[in-house]
Amino acid sequence: MSNTKNTSDSQESQQSSRKPQRSQATQISQASQKSQSSQEPRRPKPMEVLREARAQLAELTGMTAESVSSFEQTEEGWVLEVEVLELERVPDTMSLMASYQVELDAEGQLTGYRRARRYERGRADSRGGR
Repeated sequence: MSNTKNTSDSQESQQSSRKPQRSQATQISQASQKSQSSQEPRRPKPMEVLREARAQLAELTGMTAESVSSFEQTEEGWVLEVEVLELERVPDTMSLMASYQVELDAEGQLTGYRRARRYERGRADSRGGR
């Protein structure tokens, strides 16, 4: 009978010694996941990128970014085409607009822009749908 008690005691001690090891392994795993996630930069959501790109372009150029006409995620970050009001005229259909190609890095920070074309607001595209 003492053998049975000793066996059950040793099983309990083995089980109790295993439990902390499992929780320690879980804690280590969770800690490594947290450290990996804190080391990797958070990739912004598309709507965050759109809003930030418009705001950054407006701040740099001093012109109103009215809309985003194209949006693409690339390996390096993001590329957008933003429609900007360059010169306001009366009537509004005679205002000068421009399309700017805007490049952003993976975190959504503007890295460059250039004016791709300029046109009157009231004119239709003559360049094959572009």
